[in-house]
Formats: sequence, C-alpha cells, structure tokens
Amino acid sequence: MNFTSSNEPALSTPSTRNAIDIPVVSAEVADWSRERKATFEWAPSRSLLASIRDYQRLLNTKGVRAKWRRRYAVVRHRWWTIVTGADIPLNCKLGGGLLLPHPNGVVIHPAAEIGPNCLLFHQVTIGEEAGGVPFLEGHVDVGAGAKIIGKLRIGKHAKIGANAVVLNDVPPGATAVGIPARIIRR
Repeated sequence: MNFTSSNEPALSTPSTRNAIDIPVVSAEVADWSRERKATFEWAPSRSLLASIRDYQRLLNTKGVRAKWRRRYAVVRHRWWTIVTGADIPLNCKLGGGLLLPHPNGVVIHPAAEIGPNCLLFHQVTIGEEAGGVPFLEGHVDVGAGAKIIGKLRIGKHAKIGANAVVLNDVPPGATAVGIPARIIRR
C-alpha cells in the first residue's frame, strides 16, 4: 500500500511487509464470524451449521424446555438438509469456522473430525474405509468433488484439488491433486 501522493510503489521493508500481507487464517483458533448469519439472511449452509451447533450445545442440557429446543434443532437440521442436499450428521465433530459455500452433495461420515476454519466445496465426500475415518486439521481447503476416504490425516493449511481422491496422509501446507491424489507442492 502506498499512502503517499506519488505514483511510485511503496518500498517493502521487513517492518511494513507483515503489515500489508493478507492475514493468514488460523489453523488453531476458530473464526466463528465465518459461520455467522444475519437474522433474515438466506444462507442455507450457515443455517444448516447453526442447527447442528444448536443441537450439540443442547445435547447435555436437561429439562423439558431443552428437550423441545433439541427437537426443534432436529427439525431445522432435517429441513436445511433437504434444502442444501448435504448429508452432515448431527453428531459429527466439526471445528468452528467451517465454510460450505455450495453445500450441495457434501457428505461427511459421523465419526470424521474436521478442524477449525476449513473450507469444503460442493460434492465433497469424507468417508470411511476399513473402519477408519479421516481427520482434517485446521484450515484445510477441499475442492469441489474431492473424496477423502479412509483413516488418514490432512495437515494444517493443506489444499485438496477438485475431484481428487485422497487415500494417503497429506502433510501440513501441502497440495494434493489427482486420482489417486499425489502431493504436488509443500
């Protein structure tokens, strides 16, 4: 950024380089603003996630009112599942800040774990093979149509390309593409 009146580019020094870089999304701390929705905003994926969060929050709450609120969360979950076409169970382990820009066709196994600030595009499948399910660490971006199958770990800040079939672990910061997926960049 150049805040002077001249048309010359601003000099990049070690002290200013970090100030003008794009902020990195955290792999440890959930950014809950990514899931926030305005009161009457049409955001089916965020509404689906809100119904899952409400159900999980009320799961250990006792009382008649909590029971009815849980039932209402289940009805909302069923409605938004139909609207979005996503198959995300109420009991799956989702980290905060999950983004589903196009939730159509997203399938997540109930035992799979997804870390904070992940991004899943449409038609993504996270499933089981031979008794094991995937674990996505924080800030993993998964492209449209990707399949992540089996007991494996996807590292922090990893990227999975569109239509990739991931059958092996992906190290942190790496990019995996292809069928079967191979690491192309770290």
